[in-house]
Amino acid sequence: MTDAGTTTPPRRSDATRSAILTAARERFAADGYERATIRAIARDAGIDPSMVMRYYGSKDGLFAAALDVDLELPGPEGLDPREVGEVLVGHFLDMWEENEALTAMLRVGATNQAGAERLQGVFRDQLVSLARQVCPDPEQAPTRAALVASQVLGMALTRYVLRLPPTVALSREEIVAWLGPTVQRYLTAPG
Repeated sequence: MTDAGTTTPPRRSDATRSAILTAARERFAADGYERATIRAIARDAGIDPSMVMRYYGSKDGLFAAALDVDLELPGPEGLDPREVGEVLVGHFLDMWEENEALTAMLRVGATNQAGAERLQGVFRDQLVSLARQVCPDPEQAPTRAALVASQVLGMALTRYVLRLPPTVALSREEIVAWLGPTVQRYLTAPG
């Protein structure tokens, strides 16, 4: 905001970066890492390919930036330990609904080793930390986080990528009711 109370317009470079990342996510999701090209991504973004290289340096750099996702996990403070499963399932549903990068990451991760490693890293680095703070034995946090990931990634795969009709037909509340207790058990049940 400026002093007059108006918002500052976004810089042109910010708009260009955003267009590139959006095009890259869509292209990587549709074509996979190997078949996606800088030229196709630039064409989709409506810019010259040299701009992609200017901002991201390489296809690998662009891939890493396009799939750099903050899961925005809720902190354990203020979370009722008896409701963490429901809260996390609801949070992930909100994230999948609002963030096309997660769907792109899942599609690429299912078909490409670099994408799988990126997906593993995001969930490992962010979900294990939360699991350590809520599970009864912090040594079990990696295993418990992996089990949570199996549930939320499985739901995302069937709902947002494969679009299985029974899964798509479930309401948010139904998904939370079905998966919340399972995620809860994974995180807080005695080991």
